[in-house]
Amino acid sequence: MLRLLMVGAGGIGGYYAARLLDAGHQVVLTARGEHLTALRENGLTVRYDGSDLVHRPEVSDHQQLIARFHPDDFDVIVLALKATATASVVEELGDWLAQGRVPVLSLQNGVDNEPLLADAIGAGRVIGGLAVRIGGHIVRPGVIEAEGVAQIVMGEWPAAERTACPHQQLLETLVSEFNAAGIPTTLSDRIRHELWRKLVINNGVNPLSALTGLDTRSLTHHPEFSRIVYGMMAETVAASRADGVNLGQSDLDDMFELISSFNAIKTSMLVDKEKGRPLELDSIAGAVLRRCRDLGIEAPYTSTVTALLAIEAEKPG
Repeated sequence: MLRLLMVGAGGIGGYYAARLLDAGHQVVLTARGEHLTALRENGLTVRYDGSDLVHRPEVSDHQQLIARFHPDDFDVIVLALKATATASVVEELGDWLAQGRVPVLSLQNGVDNEPLLADAIGAGRVIGGLAVRIGGHIVRPGVIEAEGVAQIVMGEWPAAERTACPHQQLLETLVSEFNAAGIPTTLSDRIRHELWRKLVINNGVNPLSALTGLDTRSLTHHPEFSRIVYGMMAETVAASRADGVNLGQSDLDDMFELISSFNAIKTSMLVDKEKGRPLELDSIAGAVLRRCRDLGIEAPYTSTVTALLAIEAEKPG
């Protein structure tokens, strides 16, 4: 039995927590506001594939977490927050995390979360990861809807070394137990490469979907918008060189073919926009633009869509 802390009980964290609770693992969740109140009073309900996963997990806000637990009470701490919240969570929990040795697994969008965690607690405690082909959001406090294959890829960050993989045993246990819990999970020895491949998809569809209100299938099968999607993905591939990842044409074509095969999914950025929440724009498009500037190359598709979203955000109402 695993003992897990899931920092973030939104669409992604809530779904994976429910699966793990179903399999008999101990999972403590963190949440805030009305969602926290509802989870305490009514438990967690996750609607997925025509059925409900219902549990009453232990739930805390960050202050209560610090007061009630030691980091090493857990086998692994999973961050399933929006990337926009990573810096503030590191600030809130950094001193608490520093008291322990437990590894921290990030399941967040973007390529900057693991470096931020490494600066705070040391690279030796960071496990890279990503959630693949999953859409999830809170439909009302305490209730989550999720869809998709809901895979996880994880691995030593920034890459597995042949001579020393400090988390190898834990990673193998996590993969085995996650798969047994109905979460398709694989290990990668090049997790930074996988994070960048996901960013190719995220930058291709997330900002444009927030701008247009269209789902992934509508974008990738539209005669004009599909060209913009491909262009933003190509700019992400080019930006990867700044991190020494060096994605290529095959990665671009593979990722475009993959996102084009998806069902009609609302992107997380579109859902956030509809609900009036902050967008992960800086974590996705911003990450691409910063690296393109460092490389001295243009990113006209990404910069234009980002600028249009910024102008729209400034409009009254």
